[in-house]
Amino acid sequence: MQTFVLKNGIRIIHQEAKSPVSHFGVLINTGSRDEEANEQGIAHFIEHVIFKGTQKRRAFHILNRIEDVGGELNAYTTKEETAVYATFLSEYYQRSMDLISDILINSTFPSKELELEKEVVIEEINSYKDNPSELIFDEFEEILFDGHPIARNILGTPELIKTFSKNSILKFMDENYHTDQIVLSSVGNISMTKFIHLAEKFFGEIPEKIRTKKRLDLYNYKPETRIIQKDTFQAHCIVGNLAPTIFSPKRMQMVLLNNILGGASMNSRLNMVLRERNGMAYNVESGYTGYFDTGEFSVYFGTDKENMEQALRLVNKEFRKIKEQPMGILQLSRAKKQLIGQLAISTENREDLMLSIGKSYLFFDRVDTLETIFKKIEAIGCAEILEIANEILDEPQSSTLIYQ
Repeated sequence: MQTFVLKNGIRIIHQEAKSPVSHFGVLINTGSRDEEANEQGIAHFIEHVIFKGTQKRRAFHILNRIEDVGGELNAYTTKEETAVYATFLSEYYQRSMDLISDILINSTFPSKELELEKEVVIEEINSYKDNPSELIFDEFEEILFDGHPIARNILGTPELIKTFSKNSILKFMDENYHTDQIVLSSVGNISMTKFIHLAEKFFGEIPEKIRTKKRLDLYNYKPETRIIQKDTFQAHCIVGNLAPTIFSPKRMQMVLLNNILGGASMNSRLNMVLRERNGMAYNVESGYTGYFDTGEFSVYFGTDKENMEQALRLVNKEFRKIKEQPMGILQLSRAKKQLIGQLAISTENREDLMLSIGKSYLFFDRVDTLETIFKKIEAIGCAEILEIANEILDEPQSSTLIYQ
């Protein structure tokens, strides 16, 4: 894995892979938390409309430029980052990098296309509102981060989406897209020398712009329990708390604790107690997200309305167990091996790897090797899991949101 910095401050990272398929992406340290109150949804809207025309390409030509040669063009927006990326046959590196630079630098945002895409995004919002198992996560973040930009959902509101114009888009990009906050990430069959050459050709002429705008500090968190009546077949519940930031020395302990409680494996503690032993839930999961200056841990499950109270008691019982009963050495060893295996397997997906190393370089200015990550996991002791569990799973400090 090799890195380089262009003269304008854009960082690049590349891992050579002898494969007929390659992956390239641009990651920007800007997301929905960087929006002003009257801009809610604009970061995500930009992700949509950058594909709608440039100074030399119409929307039709943009979509076909990669797809005509069997590739895929995609993008996403989170609370803190935006990414535009492509997967393609390795012979089309130049074509892919040319296209992505064009849509990021030269998009013209035609008014007719903006109006059409507003309707698309509003339909996306309506679809999401019809799905309580998705909606509950955003409403829970509104409780955790009440009053802070992180609390606002990424999609925005139909009322605000309708107000966006070319000028408001250009204003947001000018204020938030900085060259020192951009990473070009690549995993594929090209030499680092050639990749640097292409990066300089397509991204090197962007004027240097250094971030000076500071993100708002998090306000004081107040735990809350909220029950909302919904016309749904199932009851939905999410319970959680603030958690370590992405820069916290406790971050890896939090990742391991999350995996033990409700990670991807079927033998997670919460899946075993709710689904396997009691048949109360089809889906139960926990999640940990570290942000720049805060973090979030949550457990979600859906169950029959008459089982809600009992299911929540079982979840809290598991919380108490992991807070009060130190894990045995063998138990902890198995948990570590499981997480290490999952991380190793995830690197086999080279598109995910490209996005992962890009994000790591974007936020940490480094990428730890798998060996380094595994050593950090192996170094976690039983007392550290007990400590982070008591910090995060403190019932009086937890918030709960229930749809029933």
